Amino acid sequence: MTRLSRDVAGPCLAPGGSVVAVGAFDGLHRGHQALLAQVAARARELACSPLVVSFEPLPRAFFSPQPVPRISSVRDKLRGFAAAGMQQTLLLRFNRALTAMSAEDFVRRVLVERLAAREVWVGADFRFGHKRAGDVALLQQLGTGCGFRACTMPEVRWHDARVSASRVRELLAAGEFAAAEPLLGRAFVIDGKVQHGNQLGRTLGYPTANIHLRERVSPVRGIFAVRVGLGESECSWPGVASLGVRPTVNQVSEPLLEVHLFDFDGDLYGQRMAVEFVAKLRDEQKFDGLEPLKAQMALDAHQARMLLGMNPRLAEA
Repeated sequence: MTRLSRDVAGPCLAPGGSVVAVGAFDGLHRGHQALLAQVAARARELACSPLVVSFEPLPRAFFSPQPVPRISSVRDKLRGFAAAGMQQTLLLRFNRALTAMSAEDFVRRVLVERLAAREVWVGADFRFGHKRAGDVALLQQLGTGCGFRACTMPEVRWHDARVSASRVRELLAAGEFAAAEPLLGRAFVIDGKVQHGNQLGRTLGYPTANIHLRERVSPVRGIFAVRVGLGESECSWPGVASLGVRPTVNQVSEPLLEVHLFDFDGDLYGQRMAVEFVAKLRDEQKFDGLEPLKAQMALDAHQARMLLGMNPRLAEA
């Protein structure tokens, strides 16, 4: 498990020295995974601690006037860091104080004083400090004077295209889950704890488990065929899901993930669910009343069963 710290100020997190990865790391795609693997390997060679510096909220979200979609939640990101062998995570609060910090101060206060960095690994397009004034060349220059080496990872490519979080978000938004999976190195999943809803789905014949995304903005919206992992079980359950604002009933102001599990009978409240998105069926739309909505839900369920390799005729019998 990675140990978590949030502040620039504080005692040194690695008195014996560290190898550090720095980045936003949204999605922890294959490029991020390669960078973290390199940091873990170099830390073993240098007999020091593998550390990661990241930021919340994401820098691009902090500066954007509009909500910005993200691939992974903070919880997902921290679990990914732990799985990659990072002993410590410095998850800095990306706020006005941090944006006002000069590149030189960031190096001195964070990389040197807080982390005792011996090597710092970043992407080739890394920028840092006030008004993004710092780049890799400056990081290398400052590192020479501060006793650490600044290194960049070669970009990771898939079918001659650079693996990037922006490309993954584009594919997910288009419902191209099969194309996004090799870039992520895994299926796209949203997980969360099932919470009580208004049980409208039950009255329509399709009881749903509800996951509130809170402040997280998902790159996907619409109706989907899904597979769902429940709790610690390695088994997945087929289902159909809606992620949106329920325009027909207009009862939520923030996106809600609603999942109907096929042929399931049990209590899911309070359980954690991992929802794997398999295929997009359609965009969310507003219907003229509940009966047309119910008819469309039947069509969605039928199509989802087919896409998931189930026999829809058995459900209709």
